[in-house]
Amino acid sequence: AVAAVAFLYSTVGHAGASGYIAVMALFGIAATTIRPTALALNILVSLLTTWQFWRAGHFSWRLFWPFAVLATPLAFVGGYVRLPTHIFKVLVGIVLLLSALRLLARPSADDVAHEPSRPVALSVGGALGLLAGLTGTGGGIFLTPLLLFMRWARTKQAAATSAAFILANSLAGLSGNLTSTRIFPAVAIPLAGAAVVGGAVGSYYGARRFDHTVIKRILAVVLVIAGTKLIFTT
Repeated sequence: AVAAVAFLYSTVGHAGASGYIAVMALFGIAATTIRPTALALNILVSLLTTWQFWRAGHFSWRLFWPFAVLATPLAFVGGYVRLPTHIFKVLVGIVLLLSALRLLARPSADDVAHEPSRPVALSVGGALGLLAGLTGTGGGIFLTPLLLFMRWARTKQAAATSAAFILANSLAGLSGNLTSTRIFPAVAIPLAGAAVVGGAVGSYYGARRFDHTVIKRILAVVLVIAGTKLIFTT
C-alpha cells in the first residue's frame, strides 16, 4: 500500500504524506508513530522526485526559493502549535476537492501567464508552510494546484517545485519531531524500502513519460484522496 501511494503521488511531484497517514491509520499503527514515519517517507520520496524532475530539466531555482524561504520555518511553527483544527481541516479538504473537480474539467491548458512577484511568492510560501505544519503534510498538495490555477508554472515545472518544497518542509517537520520525542519509529525502516521503490518508478514516469494531461488527471485523484482524508479525520 505504501509503495502504491508513493508511485501515485510521485508522478505529480508529491511525496504522499496524506496517503501514508491514511494507510498506517487503516492498519492500526499508533498515532505517535504515524507522524514521524510519514515525514521520513516524505523525505525519501520527495528527494527522489526532486532529483528525477531536476534531471529531466523541469526544476527552476528562481521559481522555487521565494516559496520556500519562509515556508520551512513556518512549517515548523505549524507543526509545533496545537490548535483545535477539525473545522479548519474540513474547509481545506473541501477546497482540495473543488480543485480536483476543476482539474478534471479543464485538464489541457499548460502555459505560463507570468511568474509571481517576489513579495507574492514569499507571502504565499509562508502561508502554505504554516498550513502544511497545521495539517501534517509537506505542503505540495496546496502549492501544485495554486501554481497551475494562477498559471505561474507549467505542469512539470510545478511538480518539480512542489517536490523540493515538500522536501524542505518535511526535513523541518521531522527535525522538530525528533528534537521533541528523541524516538525514531522502527516501522519506518521497512516501509522506507517500499516507498523508495514506488517513488523511484513514479517520479521517473512523471518526469519523463507522462504528458501534462495525464499528470493533471493523476493530480486530481491525489487531491481527492488528500481532501477526503482531511474532511473525515480529526
